[in-house]
Amino acid sequence: MNFEVKDFQKDVIEKSYDKPVLVDFWAEWCGPCKMLGPILEKLAEENKADWELVKVDTDTNQQIAMQYGIRGIPNVKLFRNGKVINEFTGALPETAIKDWLMRSIPSKFVDQIEHAKILLKNGNITDAKIILEDIHCGDVNNSEVKVLLAKILLFEDQKEALRLTQNVDGNLANIELAEAIGTLADILNRDLSTLADSEAREKYLSAINNLKQKDFDSALEKFIDVIRNDRNYDDDGARKACIAIFKFLGEDHDVTLKHRRDFGSALYV
Repeated sequence: MNFEVKDFQKDVIEKSYDKPVLVDFWAEWCGPCKMLGPILEKLAEENKADWELVKVDTDTNQQIAMQYGIRGIPNVKLFRNGKVINEFTGALPETAIKDWLMRSIPSKFVDQIEHAKILLKNGNITDAKIILEDIHCGDVNNSEVKVLLAKILLFEDQKEALRLTQNVDGNLANIELAEAIGTLADILNRDLSTLADSEAREKYLSAINNLKQKDFDSALEKFIDVIRNDRNYDDDGARKACIAIFKFLGEDHDVTLKHRRDFGSALYV
């Protein structure tokens, strides 16, 4: 199959609105390009339902190479909706390329995922859950879907929430949310009878109870008060709880913004 570009606007920019397009910038004189090219072509044949490969000879397409800032080859750029969303330079081994593709190729369910995220933000958990469960059936390895589902399930099925957060991919946001869910699950399942006697104990228990009721505002207020008065209580549990709640809610959530400054100042009292 001939992957060489014929019309960059049509073959790459316009096509990328239908599916992701991987562009291999190469040249005949480039040794590493000749190593990388066959690997990309093989993977393109194996994954043609999910993405397409287009090869651009930089010697015969100098203007395009300049437009996209090609300074070293091979250079591989991934286009989606007319824009570069990721890239790498150099001849990587096949396993590394597969890992990169797994992290970089947007899910075919991306529009549905965004819709579910909007529903979640607006408090429509029931409809968001239906959408995410449906996507999960068709894409069981999608880490973003898994952590979003786990976020919904945390307060009703912690065991399943923890299962979903195992082996999430290298995306930092997914990893941080998975870790936050794990921390909160531990707190919700905490054997409260083992908590040490302390002046902080009553407020700490009250904060956990607020957390179970999803009253994040009150929980944070009390956890922060525990930090001020007994920072090391329950192995620094209040600080860990605050960080987990912030990550769970999101850094731009109103409750996170309300308590972030107090949390920071409490750490240095």
